[in-house]
Amino acid sequence: MTVLERMEHWGDAHHPKWLDIIRIVLGLFLCYKGYDFLQNSSTVAGALSTKTSFGNFTVIIISHYVVFAHLIGGILLILGLLTRFACIIQIPILLGAIIFVNLASDVLKPYNELFLSVIVLLLLCYFLIAGNGPWALRIKDNEKKHV
Repeated sequence: MTVLERMEHWGDAHHPKWLDIIRIVLGLFLCYKGYDFLQNSSTVAGALSTKTSFGNFTVIIISHYVVFAHLIGGILLILGLLTRFACIIQIPILLGAIIFVNLASDVLKPYNELFLSVIVLLLLCYFLIAGNGPWALRIKDNEKKHV
């Protein structure tokens, strides 16, 4: 049994149904943030360009990746479809948000989003390991396994 198969088996065996509600809420939150970034794309691109030393083209690519990953990853998390893939495409964004955006600003100011970013990152890491859970769409395997 490979590491991935063991991880998937453990996630299926130890996944209570109430965690699916958290997965769905996390997906809704990520979709909301993706839509919010889409509506304020110039603000996001401006914040990226002032806080990092990337070129304009790189800032545009990163801002489009953030919107795409939040929208697609959020939808996948809501449905429970390709949950680990959705988590993998979200984790670099959250790490960037924690390192470049939240830690660069005043950590002690009220309404700082560092705590929220850390919570979302921890939830994504959990669902990366645990998987989608019992309330999820499943892709049926057309191949019949012979024993």
